[in-house]
Order: sequence, then structure tokens, then C-alpha cells
Amino acid sequence: MNPVTAPWVRTRLRAAPGAAVALAVLVALTACLAAAFPRALDRYTDAGLRQAVERAPADVTGVLVSAAPAPGLDVAAAEDSLRPRPLADGYRSVLDAVESPLVVDEEQSSYGVRATDSLPSPEEWLPRPDGLPAQMVLAAPQGLGDHARLRSGRLPRVTGGRAGASTTELEAAVTEETARTLHMRAGSVVRLPGRRELTVRVTGIVAPERPDGAYWSVDPVLRSPSLRRAPGPPGAPAPTYWVGGLLLAPEAAPALLGSAPVIRYWHLAPDPDALHGRDLDGLASAVAAVESGPGLQRLHATVSPLADATTGLDDVLATYGRLRGDIGPLVAVAASGAGTVAAVVLLMAGGLAGDRRRAELALLRARGASVRGLAGRLLAETAVVAVPAGALGLGAALLALPGARLLPALWAAVAVTAVACLALPLRAAAAHHRVRVHDDRRDAASPRASRRRTVAELTVVVLALGAVEVLRRRGAADGAGGLVAMAPVLVGVIAALVLVRLYPLPLRGLARPARRLRGAVGPLALARAGRTSASTVLPLLALLTAFTVAAFGGSVLGGVADARDRAALLAVGADARVEAVEALPSGLPARLREAPGVREVTEAGVDHLAKTPDDGQSLPLAGVEPGAYAALAGRTGLGAFPAGRLTRPDGAGSGHGGGSGDAVLPALASPAVAERFGDRAFRLRLADGGVATLRIVLVRDRTPAVYGDDFLVVDRAGLPAGAAPPNVLLLTGDDLDAGALRRAAGDAGTVHLRSEERDSYVDSPLQSGAERVYTAAVAAGAGYAALALLLSLASTAPERAALLARLRTMGLTRAQGRRLLVLESLPQALPAALGGVLTGWAAVRLLSPGIDLTTIAMSTTASPVGRAELRTDPWSLAVPAVAVLVLAVGVAAVQAWWSGRRGAVAELRAGDAR
Repeated sequence: MNPVTAPWVRTRLRAAPGAAVALAVLVALTACLAAAFPRALDRYTDAGLRQAVERAPADVTGVLVSAAPAPGLDVAAAEDSLRPRPLADGYRSVLDAVESPLVVDEEQSSYGVRATDSLPSPEEWLPRPDGLPAQMVLAAPQGLGDHARLRSGRLPRVTGGRAGASTTELEAAVTEETARTLHMRAGSVVRLPGRRELTVRVTGIVAPERPDGAYWSVDPVLRSPSLRRAPGPPGAPAPTYWVGGLLLAPEAAPALLGSAPVIRYWHLAPDPDALHGRDLDGLASAVAAVESGPGLQRLHATVSPLADATTGLDDVLATYGRLRGDIGPLVAVAASGAGTVAAVVLLMAGGLAGDRRRAELALLRARGASVRGLAGRLLAETAVVAVPAGALGLGAALLALPGARLLPALWAAVAVTAVACLALPLRAAAAHHRVRVHDDRRDAASPRASRRRTVAELTVVVLALGAVEVLRRRGAADGAGGLVAMAPVLVGVIAALVLVRLYPLPLRGLARPARRLRGAVGPLALARAGRTSASTVLPLLALLTAFTVAAFGGSVLGGVADARDRAALLAVGADARVEAVEALPSGLPARLREAPGVREVTEAGVDHLAKTPDDGQSLPLAGVEPGAYAALAGRTGLGAFPAGRLTRPDGAGSGHGGGSGDAVLPALASPAVAERFGDRAFRLRLADGGVATLRIVLVRDRTPAVYGDDFLVVDRAGLPAGAAPPNVLLLTGDDLDAGALRRAAGDAGTVHLRSEERDSYVDSPLQSGAERVYTAAVAAGAGYAALALLLSLASTAPERAALLARLRTMGLTRAQGRRLLVLESLPQALPAALGGVLTGWAAVRLLSPGIDLTTIAMSTTASPVGRAELRTDPWSLAVPAVAVLVLAVGVAAVQAWWSGRRGAVAELRAGDAR
């Protein structure tokens, strides 16, 4: 056979331009999705790490290197070690000790000298809340002018020569907050006795550029004064005093030697833009090296043997790592499922092209073409289309998701392109490895499966069962490995293999009694539907895998939404909550009922200061109207109870405020309170001094009015007069307007909405990113499953069209033709839909014990509603099943209509390959 040449490829593309365009679109779309996945993963993991670092206080995420002057130095040497040039050299040494991938933000990093102890000032004009003198912390930071705006006066400087340990007069600047709190202004003089009395003149007032930045986090009192308590004997009132900061010129640092102990410091702020989730292990190693590893040893050699490094960045990285470790396996499950369905569709596309060209390829083999040469020609003509399409898809992904790594996206696009290029050549090589004179009947099934197929199916079953068992025992986030990520896919594979073997059997059994029916449509449809071959495996594999992925993804999203909604309901108690410390205005419930969306307003009086007389322990008590409160508890599902069990008994009062402390009120209690008091009557002292006698008759885990594990609920009408006035309003409704509720409440109380509380649980881009990946996986799986079904129907479309044409020549009407194709498609589509529903449900039930959604739902490993588990989402099961049936029936009806328009002559032309 001649080598592959351009005229052959060009001729083939011109002969079937539609197929080439369809393949290009499929490859471009799949390559774009495959390349987008690792880039989206990089983007949201990087965003999660940066947010975790940025949200943590700057003094926690920064690396603070400090060193006191070496002991034994003479005064001159100690002074020189505190001057700007040696400090700058030390700063460079500290930067060199930081290893990659940790990058330092030099703009926010700082260094300088500060006193370790605050010095009291005898100035009477400084505020003294309890008579104690204010104290000052002295610091000489570098670069003050670059990190603060001068509001009045000028920045401090050193006058009269170089400062030293004998210098007694200095200049300083203070921040606006310090000046406002401590009554300072430019020109104020502060005397500090210390070991050598210093006189500090305030020359300027500055405003920090970034008050919460790393530069101002070395010592917070340098930015904002702190009101502290003096130590004293236990139980005695502790007097308070102010501590403020004075910012000296960098050249004035040696003057601190004569007044207080000092240290040199270098504060390194990490650069958030240089943090990447993929470098988490390297970042942890770099931080550990500076704290207690090779980096610290270099600091001992270059800066000072007394150098010490401290940071809280390692704790921030560890917390982020646990969150990512819990979410990562769930994302891998979704990605593997969608990727499997996409790969199946690419293989089906190659198989469809091979089936359409079966006669052509068989003729080439009969004329002497080798298998290698045939595969080479097919590879060349496929690569001409697939490679540019894959490059186009990769480019689209790079443009849509900038700021992520190129290599993983490139490999993903290359893998998609390789599968698309190799599907047709490999299928043709397998089908035409032997020269055949004629083709076998394509709709016939082998009476017995081959041994190879049996062994392959058993291997897949064993792998799937092993993955499911590992996931059930160890959990998705407990190092179960890549096999676990494929568990939902393998469950779908098992179902597909079983369904392919089983579903023709009942159809063949029904075909014999169907012959007794009137007409030929029913028996013919059953007979044709009962004939299956190995080519049916891939469509069913795609459909059932997509069903399983959709069910799993929908269950994840549903479980996450349920956990958040339940936690928000527990926190708020209803759809909205208005509460105050004191009693709410009597007209507020009526105003709230007029707000948009509000249906019901339930009042409750919560006494958080109620105490038991024996031990004085506080016990929240809610006084409610039993009927309305029981209805609210029933609607919300938070401890529903019969209202009659909580109603005050006769003689316990005739209305609110008429209760007696001697009458025993029935109470609803939490399990902890019920275990403590049992069923005996006990007394409770209320916040207003009144006393109520209660007996627990109902026990519930939760209640709407009180959040927590300890609570009591009673009929408010039975409490003493003035006890537990309404200070909580619980609102029920749909689409509540937060603005309208807050306007109605005004300053009377604080408004909490369930929807706002639920939104607050999405605390990290890791959570929102994982949810988007799952949504995209479900959508992609559904789309590729629909495409797989269309490819399956398209592979047999010419044969069905020819059959209709032959039957119409025998008298079959167009209506009977439509019924024939619809009935023929139903026996395959219906088992696929029902099998998909069953497979998805079984996969969720099997895998739910090993999946914990708490982290992705709440961003923490603890949740007020307990462990967030997978739950079967009915919509994720029903919608794909209905879509499969509608699509299969719709395509069959359209094909019958189109074949009728073309006519029998066009379908039965002599020489056509059918």
C-alpha cells in the first residue's frame, strides 16, 4: 500500500464535510472542557489559599524575626547594631533565608527597633481612667513616611548629631487614633523616666495607609492605644490604664538603649498574589525551615546567634490544607465521571464513523490494503480535523480561565485529541484485521459471549465492588486513592454490562406471544428490539454512567444545600428573626406582618438570665403562646409538639401576668435539661426577680426560640406578671425583603434572615468552586449522554430508513411506520431510563456512608446539624430518565417523518450501502 498522501486525506474530507465538521466541534468542545477543569481547579484553590491568608490577621500570617543585642557588647557596638545600615543588612539576610515558594511582599514588610517594655509617663494631661499613669511603647520603624500620610506637623528626625545611649531628648510621631485617645497634638511633650529619663516631643500626627496591613501589625499599640487592666488579687476590681505608641526616627533607635530593653525586628509579610494551592506542601516546608530549620540556622550565622523566628502562617496553611483535603476527593469523583462519559462519546463517534465506512474499508482490505496502512490513512484524515479542533478548544479554555498553569490543561487537551484521533483507526483495525468476503448480519446477537468479554466484565465488577467497599470503610477523604474516585463510574459500568446482557431476554420472550396480536407493527418492533450486539454496550455505558454521575452530583449538591439550610434554620429559628435584649414595642408585630412575603409572626419572650435557685446556673427560658408556637415548630421541623401539652393548667393564671409561682407549669426542655431535672417539679428564678415552678413534660432536641443545647419553653400566660416580655419575633414567609424588615424594625431590634445566614456558610472559594465543578459535571454528563443516545440512533438510522421504505412498498402506512420506530426505540430507552434511575439510587445508597459533606457545606469539620450526608435527589434521577425517553421517542418520530417525505425510491436506490 502506498504511504499516506495529502490527496487521499483531502478527498475524504471533501467527500464527507458534514462528518468532519461534527467531529471538529465535538473535539473542540471536549478539549475545551478537559483543559478548563485543571485551570478552574487551580483558580479556585489559589483563591481559597489567598483568602485564607488575607483574612487572617497580619500579625499571624507574617514571619517575625527578632534579635536582642548580643550580650557582652560595649555601648558603641550595641549602638552601631541598632543603626539603619546594619538593620538593612540584616533585612537582606532575613530575605535570603526565606526559601521558595514562599514569596515576601517587601512593600508591606518592615524592620526596625522597638522597646520590649512600656514606660509609664508622669504627665498629668494624659488620660487616667482609674488614676494609673499612661504608658508608652517606643519604636523606631524604617519607612514610616511610605506607610503613613502626614496629617499635621512633620515626621520625627534626630537633631544635634548622632543619637546614642546618652541621648535624652527625642522626637516622635503618633497616629491619629493615638492622638485622639491620649489627647496629643503636634508639640506635646511626654516625659518617660525609665532607666534614663527621656523627653519625647511629638512633632507630627500621621494616618496609616493600611491600618490592618502587615507594617502596622508588629505591635498593635503603635497604631491604636490599648486600655489594659493592672494585675491584682483574684476577685478584686482591676484598675485600667492606657498604653500608646511613640514612633521615633530610625536614626534615634540607639537612644533606647539607655531607657528600656530593646530588640531588633524584621517582619516579613507573605505576598498573597504569589500563593498557589499546588505549592501548599512547599509553603509549609519553607515556613518550617525559617521557624526551626536551615533558614533559622542561616539567621543565626548572618544576623545574630540570638535570632528567633515566629509565625502563625503554618497554622493557616494547615487549616486550609484540611479543607482542601476534604473537598478534593469529592471533586475528583465528579471529574472522573464526566470525563468517562466524554471519553465514551468520543469512542462512539469513532465507532459510528467506522460502521458507516464498513463496506469501504472491507473493500480496501480485499484489494490488498494492510491493517497498518489502513489505520495510517484513517489516522491521518482524523488528525487533520481533530488536532486543529483540539488546539482551538485549548485556546478557548486558556482565554476563558486565565491565571492558571498551562501544562495540565495542555495534557488534558492532548489526551482528548489523542482519543479522538485513535478511536476510528483502532476500531477499523479491530473490525478488519481479517479479510472478509461479505459482512455478517449487523443486528444479530451472538448466542454466547466470548471468554474475553466475560473475563473483562468480571474484572470490572471486582474493581467496582472493591472501590465501593474501600469508600464505605475509609471515606472519600481518608486516602482511599484514585480507585475510589472512579467508584460511581464503575457502578454505572456494572449496570451497563448487566443490562446489555439481560434486557434482550424478556423482549425475545414477549416476541412469540406478540405474534398473535393483530397487525405486524408490534411483533416486528419487539423482534427488532430483541436483537442486540456488542455495539449496544457503549451507548448504554454512556447513559448509565451519566445517570450515576448526575445522581451522585445532584446528591452532593442537595446534601450541601440541605445542610446549609438546616444550619441556618437552627441559627435563626424561622425564615427571619427580630430580637432585642429588652421588650420589643407592642406595635412591631403588626408592622412586620405588612412587610412583603411575611405570612406569620410568632412572639416569644426569652429570659437568658433565668437561674436555678440551688446552683445559680443560667438556663434560657422561653415564654410562648402554645398554639402559635406549636404551629411554628411544626412548620420548621424544630421540635414539633402538641400545643395542649404545654398549655398552662387551670389555676396557673388567667392571662399573661396572672401566673403564680406556686402553680406548676408544664415545660418543654432539651435532653440535657431533662436529664438534669427529670420529671420532678423545680423552681426557676427569673431575671425580674420572680419565681416560676416548672415540670418537664416534653423533651425535644431543638426549638425555634432558643439556639443551643440548654433551654426551657413554657406557656407565657402562666408566668408571673412582667416576666419574659416578648423580645423575640419569629417570622415565616417566602422571599422576605431584608430591607423592608429592617425598616419596619428600626432601632427596636436586630433582624436576622435565614437566607443571609445560609449564604454566610459559603466562606471559601474552595466551597463555591467545588459546587461549580459538580454543577458543570452534571451538566456535561447530561449533555454527553444525550449526544451518546443520538450517536447510537444515528448509527442505525440508515438501516431503519431502508426498512421503512421496504415496508411501505408492502403497504405500511406512514402512521404505522412512526409507531414501528417509536415502539422499537422504547424497549431500549425504557430499560436504560429505569436502569439509570436504579443505578443512580443504588450508587448514592452504597457510597453515602463514606462521603462526608460537612466541610464543603460549612467550611468546617463541625456542623450544628451533625454530619452532612449524601441524600438521593429525586430531580437528579427523574429529569435524565424523562429526557432519555423523550429524546429517543422524538428522534424516532422525526426519522419516520423525514423518511416519509423522502419516499421509498430514494431509500432503495440500487448500490446504496444499507
